[in-house]
Amino acid sequence: MRNVWVVTTNTFREAVRDRVLYNLVFFALLMMGAAILVGQISIGIEESVIVSLGLSAISVIGIFIAVFIGVGLVSKEMEKRTLYALLAKPVQRWEFLLGKFGGLVMTLTVNTTAMAVGLYVALWTVKHPLEHSDWYLLVAVYLILLKLALIVALAMLFSCFTTPFLAILFTLGLYVAGLFAEDLRTMQAISLTPETMKLFRGISYLLPNFENFNVMGVVAHGRSVPATLVWQDTSYAILYAAIVLAGAAMIFSRRNLK
Repeated sequence: MRNVWVVTTNTFREAVRDRVLYNLVFFALLMMGAAILVGQISIGIEESVIVSLGLSAISVIGIFIAVFIGVGLVSKEMEKRTLYALLAKPVQRWEFLLGKFGGLVMTLTVNTTAMAVGLYVALWTVKHPLEHSDWYLLVAVYLILLKLALIVALAMLFSCFTTPFLAILFTLGLYVAGLFAEDLRTMQAISLTPETMKLFRGISYLLPNFENFNVMGVVAHGRSVPATLVWQDTSYAILYAAIVLAGAAMIFSRRNLK
């Protein structure tokens, strides 16, 4: 795992030096500042407005980072020809992919933490001291981070066998489809045959269920998130990401890099 750690730390350093990340975080903090202003206008629901807008900003900005930078983790290395020099050393291709994944997840963790701190500052500005229910936000932020890690894995999978532009479209399309995975299972339509309903239900289990990680409405109203849900989402994200990364490693190992 030493090779994986080396690639992870190098990826983290490169991502931190990327000015785009700082601009995105700055934009997210601006949105949280706007949430304070909107919250002051919305009398009586200041806290829920700030929490909803703040968590939405963390999620949206994180998705942009996960998709656009995640797709470029492999393609940029190939364009710069640095990948060939790296693989010439005793580094396996799966170690390269796993290190790149870990580096971007580490970057997302740092940026998400910074934005979460900004959200708490916004809450403290409106009301202080903070209440016990405000710490439920950490659970929501943690679930957002799990979702982002899963998106990074998908972005890397598509980038292993297609162009960056198509990889971005595929990743975003799969993310949108994953938001409605639960609806496909419970959908009832008179015009659809039972065979079609079974097909949709089967597809819904293959799609990543991103709606499972959405607890913004719960924490915005000061309610706690069940520990069972947190453990289930954690296990689901780890298992799904592991399967996706294994598929990416298989495709990347067979790709002709010449």
